[in-house]
Amino acid sequence: MRERLQKILARAGLGSRREGEELIRQGRVTVNGTPARLGMSADPERDEIQVDGRRIRIPPLTGFALYKPRGVLSDPMPGSGKPSVYDLVPPVKPLYVVGRLDARSEGLVLLINDGDLAHRLTHPRYEHPKVYQVLVEGRPDSETLERWRRGIFLEGRRTRPAKVQIIRYEGNQTWLLVEMREGRKRQIRRIAARLGHPVRRLIRIRIGPVTLGRLKPGQWRPLTSQEFQQLRTMKAHTPKAPPRPRAG
Repeated sequence: MRERLQKILARAGLGSRREGEELIRQGRVTVNGTPARLGMSADPERDEIQVDGRRIRIPPLTGFALYKPRGVLSDPMPGSGKPSVYDLVPPVKPLYVVGRLDARSEGLVLLINDGDLAHRLTHPRYEHPKVYQVLVEGRPDSETLERWRRGIFLEGRRTRPAKVQIIRYEGNQTWLLVEMREGRKRQIRRIAARLGHPVRRLIRIRIGPVTLGRLKPGQWRPLTSQEFQQLRTMKAHTPKAPPRPRAG
């Protein structure tokens, strides 16, 4: 099947579509011996596509759902002495992380070998829903929860609306269920602290259609073909425009 050349390059593990476009601009890509050009399409099963004189190979679609434990990094940091998510799954190359979590947070992270799909799943435009169980200090009242749901200002921009509900109380702490379509750096922790209820534990339990399920910290499972299909067909989220005022 014919498709855009930069998408083929991404599927071959050569980076995002944008990085594939840069390879084409640099004249490093040929199709059937002819220098490739931007906007070109090809069939990876019939055409000979080369980068720097070497024919590309598109590996079978592979991915993992991982329960990232606390203390494990989402990206390798040489010299830190800390393990990363790549140390916990089979040594497939390339692998791209979808849904990075800071070292103190835990829960669902996806690792897939399709650079184009990974780019779509991490691009802010798509705003895929992510769901978290969050343990916070104290007992947030209804007004505080409503402020969180509406959004608060962080660095001069209001956060997007979120779904927030109480799961249960644990002494003088509260477990919340938080669903959001935005992923600013440490966003949940910053909002909770701003509202006077610092986070004590944060566990992500869902990314789009993929759930953490019964995985324990450090455990992983292969993504199913159905999950891959659902991830591929997810559409960009377009916020509803506010209703126009009626004339007269």
